[in-house]
Amino acid sequence: MAEVKKIATRDSYGNTLAALGAEHSDLVVFDADLAGATKTSIFKKAFPARHFDCGIAEGNMVAAAAGAAAMGLVPFVSTFAMFAAGRAFEQIRNSVGYPHLNVKIGATHGGISVGEDGASHQCCEDFALMRSIPGIVVLCPADDVEARAAVRAAYAHQGPVYLRFGRLAVPVFHDEANYKFEIGKGELLQDGSDVAILATGLMVNEALEAGRALKEAGISARVVNLPTIKPLDEEMVLKAAKECGKIVTCEEHSIIGGLGEAVCALLCEKCPVPVRRVGVNDEFGHSGPAAALLQQFGLSAGHIAEVVRSFSV
Repeated sequence: MAEVKKIATRDSYGNTLAALGAEHSDLVVFDADLAGATKTSIFKKAFPARHFDCGIAEGNMVAAAAGAAAMGLVPFVSTFAMFAAGRAFEQIRNSVGYPHLNVKIGATHGGISVGEDGASHQCCEDFALMRSIPGIVVLCPADDVEARAAVRAAYAHQGPVYLRFGRLAVPVFHDEANYKFEIGKGELLQDGSDVAILATGLMVNEALEAGRALKEAGISARVVNLPTIKPLDEEMVLKAAKECGKIVTCEEHSIIGGLGEAVCALLCEKCPVPVRRVGVNDEFGHSGPAAALLQQFGLSAGHIAEVVRSFSV
C-alpha cells in the first residue's frame, strides 16, 4: 500500500501565495517577524518588494494592511493564530471588519498541534473570536489540496477572510483533479444514516478514519467536511440532522465558541437533535509532541469512534 503523502497546510499557504503573486500584481504580504514559520518567506523570495516585515507588532501590521486595502491592494497578513486572532483582535475588528476592507488574515500554527511551543502559542480560541466579527469569513482547510484552494478563494472573495493553517504535516486525502472549493459549502465524504460526524481542519481525516472503523462495526456514519466555519453550510448541516438524527462535531479548537457551538446554535433553532462536541475542553494545552497531544486531548479517530459508539447506545 502506497504511503499517504503528508503536508502541513502552512506550506500550502506559502506556496499558493507565491503562485498567486505571479498571477496578480495587486497581492501584497505583511508578516510579523515570522516569515520562515508562516512560510510567507516563499513569497518574499519571489517578490521581495511586495513583502513587508512589520516586526513583532501585530496590531500595526493589521492597520498597515487595512491602509493597503483602502488603496486597492489585496493584502495577506500573516502570523501565528494566537497573535493574529488574539493580539490583533481590536485592529481586525475596528480597522478591517467595521469598514469591511479586503484584508486576508493567514493565521498559521493554530490549535493544540503547535506542540512543543505550549499553551501560550496553542490557539484554540480563534474561531470564537473571528466568528464574533460581523461580515468576516472564517476558513479552516483540512489538507494541502483544500488549503491551496481556500487561499485562492480568499483572494477572489471581496471582504475580510480569516484562514487558519497548521504546523503539523497532515494526510492529503483530496484528489485535486476532482475537488472544488467554495466558501460556505461543506463536502460529503462518506454517506451514512445512523449518525453524522461534522469535522473541520485536521480533524476531518480523523473523522474519516473513525467513519470507516464505525462502518466495519455496523454503525452507518455520515462524514462531512466543513472547511468554512462562517458562513456555515446550513443546508448541509440541517440535512444531516434530519436524515441521521444525531450529530457529532469535531474540531481542533475549544468546544466553546467554535464549530460545535455554531452547529448547535443552528440546530436548536431549526432542527433540534442530540449533539456531542469533540474538541478541546475548557482547559489550556501544554508543551509536548503534537501527535501525543492530539491523543491526550481526545482529538483522534479512536476518540471520535468512542463518542459515536457511546452516543448510539
